Amino acid sequence: MTTTEKKGAGINPIVIIGALFFIFGFVTWLNSVLIPYLKLACELNNFESYLVAFAFYISYLVMAIPSSWVLKATGFKKGMAMGLVVMGVGALIFIPAALTRTYGLFLLGLFVQGTGLALLQTASNPYITILGPPESAAKRISIMGICNKIAGAIAPIVLGAIALKDVDGFHHKINAMTPVEKAAELSALAERVILPYVVIIIVLVILAVLIYYSSLPEIDTDQEDETVSAATAGKTSVFQFPHLVMGVITVFLYVGVEVMAGDTVISYGAYQGIPLSTAKYFTTFTLLGMILGYLIGILCIPKYFTQENAMKWFAVLGVILSIAAIFTTGYVSVLFIALLGFANSLVWPAIWPLALAGLGRFTKIASSLMIMGIAGGAIIPLCYGALADVLNAQQAYWIMVPCYLFILYYGAAGYKVGKAKITK
Repeated sequence: MTTTEKKGAGINPIVIIGALFFIFGFVTWLNSVLIPYLKLACELNNFESYLVAFAFYISYLVMAIPSSWVLKATGFKKGMAMGLVVMGVGALIFIPAALTRTYGLFLLGLFVQGTGLALLQTASNPYITILGPPESAAKRISIMGICNKIAGAIAPIVLGAIALKDVDGFHHKINAMTPVEKAAELSALAERVILPYVVIIIVLVILAVLIYYSSLPEIDTDQEDETVSAATAGKTSVFQFPHLVMGVITVFLYVGVEVMAGDTVISYGAYQGIPLSTAKYFTTFTLLGMILGYLIGILCIPKYFTQENAMKWFAVLGVILSIAAIFTTGYVSVLFIALLGFANSLVWPAIWPLALAGLGRFTKIASSLMIMGIAGGAIIPLCYGALADVLNAQQAYWIMVPCYLFILYYGAAGYKVGKAKITK
């Protein structure tokens, strides 16, 4: 097949994967509203409320390896369709959770949704990485990121308008009620999410059917060219590639700070005395910052700077913005947290091609390990919530600084570790 033919054949798959990334973004960034919403509806403290992020992202750690087994048996296309159906089941669990106001059921629904996303991400991220020249992989992932973050920018506005409507001063209002009135008010609040999640279920099922019957081509990641075959000769384990292992750690830390920037900013705005009716829009600003960064990546990588340089510069910006948020107050401090979306934007697109370089037949299992790293979105925000209860919501942001410093190290040197042996 000629280069021209490859480009023509790649248009439809990119559109399909773009639709999947839109779904990823919409479902994932609903958490930014669910955290303060369930904190009210289920009467939670900071630590308990961040179990929303934990339940959602820990599924990546649990399910990433099984996802690679599923993909090996089904191939990419059927695996993606299956992932969408699993996400639909997770959304379905929200209905009895809302009707009974049972926090454990909400968490179970989030875990099942995350399980479906783990399968989807295990397939789609290496797919878009391989679907074209490796030097422009960050550009393709940036395009996917725009699809993801446009959906993510829309999601909190839509759910926030429904779930967080007229909730300012909610605590004072229900504390003045009798126990029976309070229970009825909290139940009514919990039931607000039923209709949005019914719509989500319908969309997921329709998209699963479309994916299953689509013209999405299968890609054989086990096939190696001569260079990659020579590089992987004698390798018996994916752990024999240090640059990949470092990449998994980087993903873990990166997803942790990305989730914190998007999922904590609404609650942090409330901590700074900003009404929830205003704060519910802050995650959208974070994601718009990410979209701006992705646009810069599309225009500039690799023409003006490399994907590894993008990672370095944006990690430095993350350190600066984190510290600035800690030493300022009010809207200015919240703005610095929102701007972390811009700082985070070009890290994810750069990690994947750098970590998966030269892995050949190990690509599927390596992708699974990278997806396991997404569990950073479960652990780091939960640690932030615990610190916020002990210290306060502002000082707890110190946890982000070492994360960005490690990302900086990977972009500067970590991705090269062991590669001299690979490329000889």
